[in-house]
Amino acid sequence: MSVPRKQADEVNINASLVSRLIAAQFSQWADLPVRPVKPGGWDNRTFRLGDHMTVRLPSAARYAQQVEKEYQWLPSLAPHLPLPIPVLLAMGVPAEGYPWHWSVCRWLDGENATIKSIVDLRQFATTLAQFLAALQKIDFVGGPLPGPRNFFRGGPLAIYDKEVRQAVAVLDGKIDSDAVIAAWEAAEAAVWRGFPVWFHGDVGAGNLLVGDGRLSAVIDFGCFGVGDPACDLSIAWTFFEGESREAFRAALRVDNATWARGRGWALWKALIGLAKLLDINLPKEARKPREIIDDVLADWKHAA
Repeated sequence: MSVPRKQADEVNINASLVSRLIAAQFSQWADLPVRPVKPGGWDNRTFRLGDHMTVRLPSAARYAQQVEKEYQWLPSLAPHLPLPIPVLLAMGVPAEGYPWHWSVCRWLDGENATIKSIVDLRQFATTLAQFLAALQKIDFVGGPLPGPRNFFRGGPLAIYDKEVRQAVAVLDGKIDSDAVIAAWEAAEAAVWRGFPVWFHGDVGAGNLLVGDGRLSAVIDFGCFGVGDPACDLSIAWTFFEGESREAFRAALRVDNATWARGRGWALWKALIGLAKLLDINLPKEARKPREIIDDVLADWKHAA
């Protein structure tokens, strides 16, 4: 079946489309109700299929290759991990005006992590670190390397040097530019010299599920691959603080150079986020990236 080429913003991803795709390709599930999951995600739009499944559809062409990568690798990673990760039950093909592959997954119970939903943040940080440590121990041979399809997660920070410096120029006078550049250059200088290991690539609160106040599952492996694991450390500044941050680092046994690169990943994302938010005049939303930048700088100065 030929499918018309569409730009990402022309694809109307809704429950009706999902129902048509399911009916056409997986008739055994055609009678199950389809309803949106909120929040529905950014890289993918997510829908509940019956009570025990979800349907995930990439929202733009730049995310489309993630489906096939997850379908290939997640089944071999899951048995080695201490927490549930997505179980892909089927992979759909382009149809009904939707131009990319899509997936049907087993439903994982839990809610997106928030500080309020967690009983013990220190224990939560330790559990997450143990999960990442287990992921890093899995045989990396043949795993997907950093590149455009995972936005170079696991690669060198130098890839984002231009973006960081552009953001600092835009934010000049609104942040401590000299300190930010110094911290960034220190992170770049702490070059990864180890063997590749598996990394998740997008460890954030939205991809961590909480059940009964504890970490219950890790989802959305679209950016995963093998390389430098420092990209998985940014949550130390974007979500943890104080004792929970220290517990995370201790449980993961992170060396100083990797920790420095982790600061770099957190700094890069916060800088481009802050520049964008201020550009579209959203000062209230800009508070969080400002706090992350201040936190990263404080940690860098303490380590210096």
